[in-house]
Amino acid sequence: MKHLGDILVEAEIISNNTLEKALIRQKASKQRLGEVLAEMGVISEEELAEALGTQFNFKTIKNFIDHSFSQDLLDLLPSDFAMKKLVFPLKQKDNMLAVAITDPFDMETMEMLSRISGFQIIPVISTRREILDAISKFYLKSSGRVDGKDTILVVEDSTPVATVIQVALVKEGYSVIIAADGLEGLKQAITERPQLIITDLTMPRMDGFGLLRALKGNPMTSEIPVIMLTAKASSAEEQKALEFGFFDFIPKPVQPVRVVSRVKRALELSKKYKQ
Repeated sequence: MKHLGDILVEAEIISNNTLEKALIRQKASKQRLGEVLAEMGVISEEELAEALGTQFNFKTIKNFIDHSFSQDLLDLLPSDFAMKKLVFPLKQKDNMLAVAITDPFDMETMEMLSRISGFQIIPVISTRREILDAISKFYLKSSGRVDGKDTILVVEDSTPVATVIQVALVKEGYSVIIAADGLEGLKQAITERPQLIITDLTMPRMDGFGLLRALKGNPMTSEIPVIMLTAKASSAEEQKALEFGFFDFIPKPVQPVRVVSRVKRALELSKKYKQ
């Protein structure tokens, strides 16, 4: 069986030189190669999902947010578990349950899925973004980008952190879009025109400062308020963020109540400025 790295090189998704660098980082970090490549910003979620499917003959799925799912199917997995582990039930037949998942080799999660549902689990590879969108629509009952709702773009490469923010804001009636890094966040900001952006400081491909600089340089996005999210919660870091042009500053670890209050304040002030 070919290794994932060889498949990506043959498909001309990455170069041999990039693979060698990734393997060195993988050895030091003990992460999976796909995770390392994603952190390096050289492979997209979609490319990684397709590569995993090709290498290990897993099924993949796209755009399943447009499908319909019965409540009985959704009830097989608790919403908190689906959000925490980033999984989504797709289909149940006989003694098997097909589940959308980003990492089919996470045996701990696979065993928990089987134990909770009582079925044999069939992993189907999807992207984090698609699974989060499905969880938001079917578990959180968010209808997505609905007219009349303020839309918040959350740019965060940590799934647990992004999920905490998404859940807190959806419960308050906001529409939430998730982007995994600064470059994806910039694309989403241009196409979706959110009313507010929350971005992490340290991310692959483009960090928070780079994202804000790009947003301010584009007339279509220059007026969108941006809140910085970072673990470096010092007064000096906060001052640097505000001087750079961030609207506000939220320290980690994330507290849902603080996120909601800062978002409400930013939106209220932003609307006053535009009057």
